[in-house]
Amino acid sequence: MCWSATADLAAGVGIGAVGVACVARVRRVRDLPLAALPLILGAHQIVESVVWDSGGGTGPATVAWAVIALPLLAVWVPAGVMCAAPPHAWRGLTVPLAIGLVTGAALAYALVTRPVRAEVRGHTLGYFVHLDHPELLVAGYLLATVGSLLLSGDRGLLLLGVLMGAGALICWALWELEFVSTWCAFAAVGSVALFGWVRRRPARPDEGR
Repeated sequence: MCWSATADLAAGVGIGAVGVACVARVRRVRDLPLAALPLILGAHQIVESVVWDSGGGTGPATVAWAVIALPLLAVWVPAGVMCAAPPHAWRGLTVPLAIGLVTGAALAYALVTRPVRAEVRGHTLGYFVHLDHPELLVAGYLLATVGSLLLSGDRGLLLLGVLMGAGALICWALWELEFVSTWCAFAAVGSVALFGWVRRRPARPDEGR
């Protein structure tokens, strides 16, 4: 996520503040789940700062990090997108939502039945949990989260999907090199983009057409 406990904590506070602003600006109840996403991402960063301070391991902070990162977001993002999306996009969004539910259930089962371990690797944290068919779960996770944004039928969410897809690729590459973890920067960019989306949203679906 971030390259140190201090960076994670600072990013978490900043992203959480953006989340508060997003929720405060919501004018449609259906937009609330997506508007609250930066609050979840901010809390996630703060949890990881605790993982850094504890030197990794298998403690409660590591488990909490994994629960948010894996099953929660796999379901929350596609469900939030479906809530906010225009009716004509709902049929297409049932696919990423269903994939997210199945993927989230599989990830939750893995976290309940197997230990999660965090390991400090230079300027990155590695998280390890044994997953059956990991490539399939990663594909399902990306289809549920990034895929739902791309299929949302909303230009603002489409842009967010492109940003998150590109961010995932870049962060994965840097993490594989054990150079530095930069997901917190992309989470911040995505949260700011989401705030812009919330600000532009009409109070009613028929406004601004």
